[in-house]
Order: sequence, then structure tokens, then C-alpha cells
Amino acid sequence: MLGSLLNEYLAGMTDIVFDHDGTVAKIIGDALHVLFGAPSEQPDHASRAVVCALALDAYAQGFCERCAKNGIALGLTRIGVHAGPAIVGNFGGGRFFDYTAYGDTINVAARLEAANKQLGTRICVSAMLAEKAEGFCGRPIGDLVLRGKTEALRAFEPLTEAQYQGPATKAYLEAFAKLESGDPGAMAAFASLVGSHAHDQLAGFHLKRLLNGAKGIRIAME
Repeated sequence: MLGSLLNEYLAGMTDIVFDHDGTVAKIIGDALHVLFGAPSEQPDHASRAVVCALALDAYAQGFCERCAKNGIALGLTRIGVHAGPAIVGNFGGGRFFDYTAYGDTINVAARLEAANKQLGTRICVSAMLAEKAEGFCGRPIGDLVLRGKTEALRAFEPLTEAQYQGPATKAYLEAFAKLESGDPGAMAAFASLVGSHAHDQLAGFHLKRLLNGAKGIRIAME
């Protein structure tokens, strides 16, 4: 049963990647390593990556809901997306080749994926990618100091246009602006947002930070 369930999940996820002209470099357990802009160049690789990430998230959420109705509880699918240079090609020996990508860009994407668990988000993209994606819609998460890094990286949670235009996002952006500027009203702003949108785990994450005495938007990831 586990095998058929995993195959159904991976088949749906890989179909979405292919629909957006992405490359599945490898499958590790239930995780996908996806590339855009390789093996062929894609001028709009960043935009494709964001749209694909949102589609993957929607599919994964629906898959979890369908499984839950059958009494099968699954964990969340978390996605990290980053843009930058990488070494891409076939690596191996005379008997085996593995088409994959190596480099800091790949490591950062993996750490952004892991950061979701602490942040309460499901998708975390770097500012470098967000800046390249046409018409990017998203809300800022903060300046993350990822594990093994010393410099902070601005990260965003991508949203659909409808989500971005909603009142909850407006309230979040106002609260985040207060947090970024050091406005003492940030705590009240996030408390109000959490009070009206209890499911907003990112807002809850920032409120917890403020209640514990943290300031600003620089966040050291565990």
C-alpha cells in the first residue's frame, strides 16, 4: 500500500513539473530535486519555478486531503526555491551516470525547504528568485541566516494573485513593515492578525518571536 501511495504522489508531482517544462534531476525517497534552466536555457526560469511551486503545493494539499478521508494521515510537503549558478551535467563513472546539479545554489534551496518547518510555511523562495520572477506575488518572511551560513538571505512566501490581493495579506504586510522598522506596534499588529486568522502560522511565528523578546526581521534558522 505504501508503495502505491508513494507512486501516485510522485506521479502527480512529476507530471506538474513536466507541465511547467521543469527537469526532475532525481527522486530521493518522497522528495523531488527539480531544475529549471537546465539542460536547456529558459529565460523565464524563475517565473516557471514559482508557478510550478504553487501548483505542486496545491496538488500536495489536495493529495493529503484525499488520503485523510481514507484514514491515512500524511505530513506536509515543503518546497524551497532559489536561483543562481550551479554545476550541471552527467556525473559518475564508466558504468553509471547521474544527471544532477551541484553547488551552493542547490544547498541554499535545500535549506530553504528545511526552513519551512520552523517558519510554519510550505513554500520558501529567495529574494534572488523573486526578483527574477515576472509579476511575483508574495509576502516577505524575513532575512534568514540559514544553517551553515553567516550572511542573511531575504526570503518570501509566494502567493497566488488572489491571495496577495486579500485583506489578510494587506494586514500582514502592514505588520511586517512595523517589524522591519522597529515600530513597537508590531506585536499588536501581529496579535490582531493571528486573532482573526489563527491558521496563519507565519504570522504566529513572528508573534511568538516578539513575545520572546526578539526584534527586527533577521532570523537565525535552527
